[in-house]
Amino acid sequence: MLWGVENHSLPRAAAFFDLDKTVIAKSSTLTFGKSFYQGGLINRRAALRTAYAQFVFLAGGLDHDQMERMREYLSTLCRGWNVQQVREIVAETLHDLIDPIIYDEAASLIEEHHSAGRDVVIVSTSGAEVVEPIGELLGADRVVATRMVVGEDGCFTGEVEYYAYGPTKAEAIRELAASEGYDLDRCYAYSDSATDLPMLRSVGHPHAVNPDRALRREALARGWPVLEFRRPVPLKKRLPAFSVPPRPALVAAAAIGAAAATAGLVWYASRRRNTA
Repeated sequence: MLWGVENHSLPRAAAFFDLDKTVIAKSSTLTFGKSFYQGGLINRRAALRTAYAQFVFLAGGLDHDQMERMREYLSTLCRGWNVQQVREIVAETLHDLIDPIIYDEAASLIEEHHSAGRDVVIVSTSGAEVVEPIGELLGADRVVATRMVVGEDGCFTGEVEYYAYGPTKAEAIRELAASEGYDLDRCYAYSDSATDLPMLRSVGHPHAVNPDRALRREALARGWPVLEFRRPVPLKKRLPAFSVPPRPALVAAAAIGAAAATAGLVWYASRRRNTA
């Protein structure tokens, strides 16, 4: 449980949440694989491999080197993809695909932090085209996500504007703290991955959620709380808590489009399988 309502005479505080396997039970990007296929963004073969990539992600996730190779691949792969089409696909399928896989425990934490007067910020390496609407669905106050440059024709240029990963997440948190008046010593952070150690170390109350091996070791060594989230529950079953219109995601420091990220993880899964 969290401590009580914030004393408003003190500096403001926030709770920073990673998204995939922390707030939702799957990869936010890969979950849209079938929808992207139906929308013509990926072919049938890629759609099938997306399902396999989701399995790989859930089984062990991606380490630093794998993420870096994927980022390099994505910068070329997504060139020319129509951003509006990606956003429309996500909007049309968001409630059917994401709502049922939100962890009940995470939704409760979001409620508790808001009740205590803290802002809730989603900080995710996934593309802004996916993360921003999920943030709105969750009632997040702000969103930090990966963003790619969009050309005048409304398509991805292939250039990365901002990559929300590793130390960059911590930098974004510090920038938000400076602009919003957050006292980081009084802030909270939640993640499942050791790649988010810089983010977790940035706050006074770090938490490991469904941690990978490396993060579990670090959390135990540092005495951080280790949380196990196991109950995905549709938000509609949590009414009236989530019956109010979601708060807008005010900040999107952000980059790689959702469809491109999907294809990138498909590429990684295929590469790993071929290597094996």
